[in-house]
Amino acid sequence: MDISWGRGPCEENQMVFGRQGWMEGCLLKETAPCPLSPPVVTPCISLADGLAAFRAFLKTEFSEENLEFWLACEDFKKTRSAAKLASKAQRIFEEFIDVQAPREVNIDFQTRELTRRNMQEPSLSCFDQAQGKVHSLMEKDSYPRFLRSKIYTDLLSQTQRRLS
Repeated sequence: MDISWGRGPCEENQMVFGRQGWMEGCLLKETAPCPLSPPVVTPCISLADGLAAFRAFLKTEFSEENLEFWLACEDFKKTRSAAKLASKAQRIFEEFIDVQAPREVNIDFQTRELTRRNMQEPSLSCFDQAQGKVHSLMEKDSYPRFLRSKIYTDLLSQTQRRLS
């Protein structure tokens, strides 16, 4: 999953989700609209504002663990210390992947087992399949509902007022 940073029409940095593009043009716009974007061009929303709004929406649906897991995986991929890699991987696994984890994400048995096997020798890619499944779930389920939510429309209104 590619993430690139760039400058859009807004002053703040914005994040664009690469190949999937499901937030591109919607929540965190840089240039091209995504297939899921509303029919009108929406103003840019800064990463901090958009992420906070999406997180708040997910909390109302009791599914914020999906975003938290996705963000934890992105942070994990930046780990450069071999000593920290195993402990970070274990923490993520115990918090999100393990059966009965406190913030267990909704993934299928095969993905959970593959991730468990990957934990025997953790690498920067050990959560890739699970992260991809969670990303897909948010893309197809939570995010379209978020775009129709009051939280999102309020955020758009605030952003439009700020840019006016």
